[in-house]
Amino acid sequence: MSKVFFEVLQKEEFEQVVYGYDKFSGLKAIIAIHNTALGPAFGGTRMYPYASEDDAIYDVLRLSKAMTYKNAAGGINFGGGKAIIIGDAKKDKTEDLLRAYGRLIEGLGGRFIGGVDIGTDEDDMVIVHQETNNCTALPEAYGGGGSTSMATAHGVYNGIKAAADEVFGSPSLNGKTVSIQGVGHIGFALAQSLKNEGAKVIVCDVDPTNLKKAQDELNVEVVSPEEIYDQEVDIFAPCAMGAILNDNTIPRLKCKMIAGSANNQLKDEDKHSKMLVERNIVFAVDYILSVGGCINNSHQFIGYNRERAYAQVAGNITTNIRKVLRMSQEKNITTVEAARQLAEQRIQSAINRKSWFLNK
Repeated sequence: MSKVFFEVLQKEEFEQVVYGYDKFSGLKAIIAIHNTALGPAFGGTRMYPYASEDDAIYDVLRLSKAMTYKNAAGGINFGGGKAIIIGDAKKDKTEDLLRAYGRLIEGLGGRFIGGVDIGTDEDDMVIVHQETNNCTALPEAYGGGGSTSMATAHGVYNGIKAAADEVFGSPSLNGKTVSIQGVGHIGFALAQSLKNEGAKVIVCDVDPTNLKKAQDELNVEVVSPEEIYDQEVDIFAPCAMGAILNDNTIPRLKCKMIAGSANNQLKDEDKHSKMLVERNIVFAVDYILSVGGCINNSHQFIGYNRERAYAQVAGNITTNIRKVLRMSQEKNITTVEAARQLAEQRIQSAINRKSWFLNK
């Protein structure tokens, strides 16, 4: 990756990549800013013990670009960015490291707003906030929207209902069978909403603690992670890792629709979205459904109100997934291409508006 770094930035049209190092705390961080046409780059902070620097760069670039499309399609005035901290969150995360990370963000002058992701949480953002105002996912007591999990699950649930209306002719999920891959915070909350509506829910997870909680509290059916692809269901909801829709798994699927919160579910967007079309499986594009956390936390900057934020989460996602599914049908294109066009139209509109100088 390092040998062709600038070629990648040029091809994918990245604006800025910043490395940060702090000797005292041991911070090793990379912030990637993909596009700021709509506003400052807005993305989470992933802390993970990457095997190599190339792996870290690949991940932050991939995730940063995805955030551009997620935020644009989600209807919020933020661009796309992402941050990664190289390290084990359970062993290496300290107050000094988080504050050094906050200073790194502050040095970007408002071009990047950091939130939470794998390895970070809202309590970490309280520490980061001591060094910069350019962070989100703060607890409500600090004026933020809190953890993104519940808002994300709320958005995915409402997106599934809207997609079901387009695919099955009714938004009701009562009597539908839904398989959920991963019952962490988001997957559990989604399962809870589905069960409350009368759906049959089948789950898997690599963490036995998550499975036991789902079984004990929700009375769901449990299968192994490998068996989840073979279940005869109406809807398959990936809520764990990415790239799980691939050459090996797609032929095994026995569902009519895929709709979940996991990022980058398709290993190869173009190839595997077409494979799903060939199998008559509707793909409710992941970043259209999973933007709820971003929408929720964007309200921190206008004075957080949960009722207003959650209403926008449901409203924007419901509207946008309907647009994507209908555009796909009308233009005879995949839902992935339809979502891409929806996001790029909004980005281009922002660029066009900036062609007029306004003295603010």
